[in-house]
Amino acid sequence: MAQDENGGIDRRGALECMIWAGTGVLWTMVGGVPRSSSLLGISEANAQAASGFTFLQISDSHIGFKAPANPNPMATLDEAIAKIGALPQKPAFMVHTGDITHLSKPEEFDNADQAIVKARLDTFYVPGEHDIIDADLGKAYMERYGKRTQAKGTGWYSFDQNGVHFVGLVNVANLKAGGMGTLGAEQLAWLADDLKGKSSSTPIVLFAHIPLWTVAENWGWGTGDAAEALGLVKRFGSVTVLNGHIHQIMQKVEGAVTFHTARSTAFPQPVPGTAPSPGPMKVPDDKLRTVLGITSVAVKQGTQPLAITDSELVKA
Repeated sequence: MAQDENGGIDRRGALECMIWAGTGVLWTMVGGVPRSSSLLGISEANAQAASGFTFLQISDSHIGFKAPANPNPMATLDEAIAKIGALPQKPAFMVHTGDITHLSKPEEFDNADQAIVKARLDTFYVPGEHDIIDADLGKAYMERYGKRTQAKGTGWYSFDQNGVHFVGLVNVANLKAGGMGTLGAEQLAWLADDLKGKSSSTPIVLFAHIPLWTVAENWGWGTGDAAEALGLVKRFGSVTVLNGHIHQIMQKVEGAVTFHTARSTAFPQPVPGTAPSPGPMKVPDDKLRTVLGITSVAVKQGTQPLAITDSELVKA
């Protein structure tokens, strides 16, 4: 199966550019609305969150991957976790947006857990396609990470933090090779019910593995029924949608909805249109850590945008 990484900002009809960042994303939630802070330093993002909180996103660790693009993804995951530990302000929690492992083997999950636990953060997971390709179709993933999820589902759930409503969605459960992700009728019905009692002023954060907007349909970089989910959050004044899967930073803003994809902690993937397939992309060994990173988001009450900071493992 393929993975991904590219970077860009698409403010419809206004601005479009490509951004490369790091192994995770530091999100500064400011009033529940995310703002790309790749141009902000982490210290500034922390300052913006002084009266709110920050949370962290990592993605696509691919523990067990052994190809030349990165024969030792444990080392880069360890480096990402160490970078998190060195942040001047401890995040409230962390989300992992899937592909924790490469082949969903027990030892791969074990190794990933041993690294991630060193962050000493409550961590919320959604599965990537590589996490549910075992013979039991995701049983190992659910046994480890399904405690918060809906009993009848394949790993979706929600929670609240300081007035912000977070929803973990699963769009890889019925994935066809090279095909678009899908949420399915059952999950969409659950989402409608989950959001029913929320005020339209409640900031919403959706996180899933595959993008909820179509990045590259021919590569399966999108979710076929995402429009139905996005229709359910249309009434909210602040919606942030986080994902991984494409192993690169790409951001798009549509009205009150900000979409942001995170880099992998394992290896990059090509920008759509620059390669015949979305497989792992080999870069020079001394450049690998410049295209891996973490994402931090700071939420500050009483102001508008959520501040998003992408930081690479090592600067170019």
